[in-house]
Amino acid sequence: MALAFNHKPGLVVYLTAGDPSVEATLAIALEAIDAGADVIELGVPFSDPLADGPVIQRASERAVARGTRMRDVLKIASEIRKARPNAGLVIFTYLNPILRYGCTRFVDDAKAGGADGVLIIDMIVEEADEYLAEMDRAGLAPIFLAAPTSPDERLKNIAAHARGFIYAISRVGITGKQQSMTSDAAALATRVRRWSELPVAVGFGISSAEHVAQVAEFADAAVIGSAIVELIERSTPEAAPGAVARFIKGLRLPQAALAR
Repeated sequence: MALAFNHKPGLVVYLTAGDPSVEATLAIALEAIDAGADVIELGVPFSDPLADGPVIQRASERAVARGTRMRDVLKIASEIRKARPNAGLVIFTYLNPILRYGCTRFVDDAKAGGADGVLIIDMIVEEADEYLAEMDRAGLAPIFLAAPTSPDERLKNIAAHARGFIYAISRVGITGKQQSMTSDAAALATRVRRWSELPVAVGFGISSAEHVAQVAEFADAAVIGSAIVELIERSTPEAAPGAVARFIKGLRLPQAALAR
């Protein structure tokens, strides 16, 4: 089942769980939803992250150092679901934390915590049979990354097994703010749509209202990660929820303002 995006484009907001604290992550997530985020990607902090740039790496290091564990991430998810039952909620993680927690246990606890889907950043669809069976059993949406370098056969395979939405990487490289969008993102979204009717969310480097407006021309949603994590890093725990809310509202500037 596709996740609902109530705006054009929708906004997927990534947060590193436990940065600056478990309590603050919950407060930030609720403010983000109230400010217009359609989906919260709740990131599991991991000591050896893949594809993440320095901003998210630092956030993971801080959260791990404070003792944030998978059970804390799932607890935050559960509290988000209780407080905002209609928001989209995705657990963003890596394969190792799931293997350590136990795949069946993780899927069951993610479902019980109210998650809609799971994105395992280093899980490739060609090796995901066991994981997909568990996700199907629980009724959770597996979300996969599609890259500009993904061949057509892989995109077809992703389209056949993905649920929720397809995450299209805007460019080759790691996460982090960029000055401009590349043409790779639009081309990839067009290729994905040949095989899937799921919403396409574009991420990696999206950090401004101008970027969001560009994404609206060819995709269904924009994923904002490093820009928000960096804002949290610069804010006090008390000020972070309000700062994130103001930033998200600013991502939907009127077209007239964008043209100035």
